[in-house]
Amino acid sequence: MRTFWGYRRDDGRVGIRNHVLILPASICASDTTRLIASNLNGAVTFNLQLGCSQVGQDFELTLDTLAGYGANPNVYGVIIVGLGCETAQASLVKEKILERTKKPIETLVIQEEGGTLKTIAKAQSLAKKMIGEAALVKREEFPLSELILGTNCGGSDTTSGIAANPTIGEVSDKLVAMGATSVLCETTEFIGAEHILARRAKNKEVHDKLYEIINNYEEKIKHDTGLDVRDGNPSPGNIEGGLTTLEEKSLGCIHKGGSSIINNIYDYSKQIKGKEGLVIMDTPGNDASSVGGIIAGGCQLVVFSTGRGTPTGHAIAPVIKITGNSETYARMSDNIDYDASKIITENKSIEQASEELLDLIVDVCNGKLVQAELLGYTETAIQRASAFV
Repeated sequence: MRTFWGYRRDDGRVGIRNHVLILPASICASDTTRLIASNLNGAVTFNLQLGCSQVGQDFELTLDTLAGYGANPNVYGVIIVGLGCETAQASLVKEKILERTKKPIETLVIQEEGGTLKTIAKAQSLAKKMIGEAALVKREEFPLSELILGTNCGGSDTTSGIAANPTIGEVSDKLVAMGATSVLCETTEFIGAEHILARRAKNKEVHDKLYEIINNYEEKIKHDTGLDVRDGNPSPGNIEGGLTTLEEKSLGCIHKGGSSIINNIYDYSKQIKGKEGLVIMDTPGNDASSVGGIIAGGCQLVVFSTGRGTPTGHAIAPVIKITGNSETYARMSDNIDYDASKIITENKSIEQASEELLDLIVDVCNGKLVQAELLGYTETAIQRASAFV
């Protein structure tokens, strides 16, 4: 039985990182959280563009995602920093995190603390104490069934659907067979291949929900912009890489889900149960937003294919980059973690590549840093439902 060494959390889930998250409640606190985390080994943060002037579903999406970041098992504890007058009050973010899990949480409000410098000083003191507590948590051995693996793709080209995505799909099937969870996302890139996915739905509810989330995306884009989703997808880079239609891109995209039964469909950033086999999360195709949504859902790591090359990473979870394009690997090896191009150039089997990728996943779970972590990539975006008010 394959195992990894992780951190058991109080809610029973297992982390593969042991971060203290300095969590901005809004854009107005983002630079402050950056300054707080900048000199603290063991603390992470990210730039947030939202958290204020939002209402309704748009606000709920942001609040749910922030709560999901704080609740992710890769996070030991959270220090939430708010300005004080934003919509996403620090106290509300804390409340939403605690609805998902229990862990150490502190809140600071810049306006109440007396400004940026006083907030930084107090937050760093609290963070140092929390980092010290986190260091006392020892890694334990766990089966791979404890993993919630996120899958994603960006900067796709023809090699993505031929080599990289089928390799990810094979890994997904293997993890599902071990009792783990694998998450397929990027709803817009199911368009044209939805009938293939629908045949694998566990039941009518999942079948109907799949068509519903796809139709909703097409209708919303048409309603908001007057355009068809195909007017912006595939992207210029996709087209230059040999993909001519969204349907062609989708047929490659869905390979990441392997051949397993689809057991459930989650709304954006909602908490995933775990040990559930293959599931789908309803996310956009945008890299940072889709990766962010599944990490908020509880993924401890993401395997991300890229034909053209992308540096995408995240503050909370490692994003393993895989390419099927030998030229991309040669040109951007500092951004890529696994080269699947030998499937094309040297007739390596997808089975062999999947075993190598699975070995890498275990290494990353055990603490090996991926290229995005080494380079410090933490870009974050959250799905929107409406304009600012």
